[in-house]
Amino acid sequence: MELIELHDICKTYSLGELDLPVLRGISQQVARSEFVALMGASGSGKSTLMNIMGCLDHPTSGEYWLDGREISRLAAKERARLRNRMIGFVFQSFNLLPRMTAFENVVMPLMYCRDNLTEREMQRRAAELLERVGLSGRLHHRPSQLSGGEQQRVAIARSLISQPQVLFADEPTGNLDSRTSEEILALFQELNHTDRITLVIVTHDPGVAQHAERIIRIRDGLIDTGPESSRLGGAR
Repeated sequence: MELIELHDICKTYSLGELDLPVLRGISQQVARSEFVALMGASGSGKSTLMNIMGCLDHPTSGEYWLDGREISRLAAKERARLRNRMIGFVFQSFNLLPRMTAFENVVMPLMYCRDNLTEREMQRRAAELLERVGLSGRLHHRPSQLSGGEQQRVAIARSLISQPQVLFADEPTGNLDSRTSEEILALFQELNHTDRITLVIVTHDPGVAQHAERIIRIRDGLIDTGPESSRLGGAR
């Protein structure tokens, strides 16, 4: 069953009297537990599409179905509720709060979406996730005391704290060296294989995209249907 279904998604931004079309009719599906790379050059529309799929934005026209529910016309508050319950995000810049420890950064999303968890349950879940990403000895370190790779691992643990069905990663290795990038991508593959989390990585880097099962290429706001936009088969 498809987790994500996009039907003729368009997005146009109005800049004063000027209309700027960014997405020009995107139709695509992402299956449950699939690992997809959304690839395109800067300005291609890939980040805009991720924002729509991640319920951070809404399309100008078209339909977006997530887990069997059409959500393209939801109000911002409803999108936020759905996002907190079903979706995780990892960004290039980590977006960690500098005055909080790794543990506090990870547990923070549960303050907005506790799901009736006790304080002890929240703390246990955060500690287990930090151990899962290899940071059991760094729980009480602040971001400034961590390497870039460690900060991104904290961000990944934080993205998983609400047990999302789908994880979006926007250029997640853009600020990392090549060795650390490979470690982070291997972690994403493990989460996909072991936990069956649906993964969508947004990237302009072919080397990053090759870690996914399938590459969806975007060019000028449209899906590039050329032979390179196909199932890779190398991620499983």
